[in-house]
Amino acid sequence: MSKMFSALKIPNYRLWTAGALVSNIGTWMQRVAQDWLVLTILTNHDGTATGITTGLQFLPILFLGPFAGVLADRMNKRKLLLITQSSMGVFATILGVLVATGTAELWHVYLLAFGLGVASAFDAPARQAFVSELVPARELPNAVALNSASFNLARLAGPGVAGLLIAAFGTGPAFLVNAASFGAVIFSLGKMRSEQFQPTRLVARQKGQIRDGLAYVRKRPDLLLIFALAFVVATFGLNFQLTNAMMATDIFHVGAGAFGLLGTIMAIGTLAGALLAARRGKPRMRYLLGGAVGFGAMALTASFMPTFFWYAVMMVPVGLASLTFLNSANTMIQLSVDPAYRGRVLGLYIMVVQGGTPLGAPLVGWLGTEFGARWSVGSGAVLSLVAGLIAVIVVLRRARRTPKLGAGAPARHKAATKSRSKVRTLVPLLGR
Repeated sequence: MSKMFSALKIPNYRLWTAGALVSNIGTWMQRVAQDWLVLTILTNHDGTATGITTGLQFLPILFLGPFAGVLADRMNKRKLLLITQSSMGVFATILGVLVATGTAELWHVYLLAFGLGVASAFDAPARQAFVSELVPARELPNAVALNSASFNLARLAGPGVAGLLIAAFGTGPAFLVNAASFGAVIFSLGKMRSEQFQPTRLVARQKGQIRDGLAYVRKRPDLLLIFALAFVVATFGLNFQLTNAMMATDIFHVGAGAFGLLGTIMAIGTLAGALLAARRGKPRMRYLLGGAVGFGAMALTASFMPTFFWYAVMMVPVGLASLTFLNSANTMIQLSVDPAYRGRVLGLYIMVVQGGTPLGAPLVGWLGTEFGARWSVGSGAVLSLVAGLIAVIVVLRRARRTPKLGAGAPARHKAATKSRSKVRTLVPLLGR
């Protein structure tokens, strides 16, 4: 098997990937259907209401992320995932039935989006950390990258299928298909062989575990940089389910099929980014920084595109840059964190990445409603670009302050530079 797909030689990981692919297709269908339902059916193109819906779905991670990370370190991740996946399937079923019977109201969507967010908050850190139990450490970078590839392969299919379903039958069937798709993950978890796991030691329950996780992150400048950059990019830049809906309806005046197509086209770029990451192997800080800067520049360019065609074309590099950034951040965290803290650190990271959405999505929706959809895309792009450039400056300055040691460096010089370990954690990740 080629290096790009080497993790798939492991049976448990193959099962996980197959189940996740089916579930992710359903998830993307629901995301498209939910935005379309709120924007065009339950409101009169109200970008703020659509942003609130998205924000409510991600609000729970802001408060529950640290505790969910602790739970992922304490509890058998396989059992925890069975609970969370079943819960998300129930919420999707309820929304699908309400929409299909014509009884759905905006407050229903708000409430169910929040409920789905609660389940997702507990699911995310366990799901991310579970990958490290399916493959040996040498295959972890490839497995993380292939997870991204699976997610974005689903992103290719999901929005397009959702657009066709919405155009033909309305939004209800998309929610019901998503509800059924969670069964694929539940089935794959049930078929896995426990003796083939790479289990991590469960952390005993004790006081102060969230505080310990925060202290661990505070001592790691590389993690702090990743967290800060991820917060800005994700909160203000990665709102394309909302901004694409607004661009499609308000600027280019196209229907649900074209809106779904934008997500599919963007997934071409994200899938390419994931496959490139699978080939690279070890992550580098330069890919993280380059992805953030590239995303900001490409998204800003997209905001000025005069036609739907050229806007859609720009979604390819936007998707590639965003995936390069996110995959680099995820892999660097997974590989560098002590396994005993992995769940807690991932919980904090997901809180940072997704928890800012309740702030960013309504703000972006309001900007689009008040000043036009192009402002909602362009403002997030500028903030992402500026954050990326600041991060580049910070890393380069720290690199210059770090002395380079030759093979024959005196022992006393090495001892002196050891005290600068907080700076040096950033430098090796830059690569050559």
